[in-house]
Amino acid sequence: MGKIEVSNTKAYRLIYPRLVVLVSCIDPKTKKPNIITIAWSTPLSANPPLVGILVAPRRYSHELISSAREFVVNIPTVEILDKAIKCGRVSGRMHDKFSEFGLTAKPAKIVQAPIIEECVAHLECKLVDQLTTGDHTLFIGEVVAACANEGTFDGQFMDIERVRNFYQVSGDSYASLSKELLRPGL
Repeated sequence: MGKIEVSNTKAYRLIYPRLVVLVSCIDPKTKKPNIITIAWSTPLSANPPLVGILVAPRRYSHELISSAREFVVNIPTVEILDKAIKCGRVSGRMHDKFSEFGLTAKPAKIVQAPIIEECVAHLECKLVDQLTTGDHTLFIGEVVAACANEGTFDGQFMDIERVRNFYQVSGDSYASLSKELLRPGL
């Protein structure tokens, strides 16, 4: 099979689909919480436990994470797909995304930013570093607390039959995993 050329500016799309997460953050002065929808997140280290999220500097959440120095990575499921996508369509500067989209802010265990109750899992993070990476900032957070809904995590893995995460394929196209597990014949 032949290969086709891919523009360098579109090459990042070759590593899609990407898990969609909802990152909650808080204004450290007013205590007003906000949500940003992100498909660019990744684990960075197991010890210490570090995760990375990428946020464009023009985003309101960029300002909040930089000043509060903390955030929560919340894992949504297909049951709230519409709400999650709507959170990425408006700015928290002018909108209260929790009330407008029917999401529930609950106190986190350690950080001031809330968890999103309707999500299935939560990683509370303290900001340990931030790097400018082209047109985005990589926020590196150390996980200081994490939790998942009962019956969804067996201590090793999320139960993909019970937890239907969703992934951005491109633009407004999303997919979920099938129940079929693929295992290499090693």
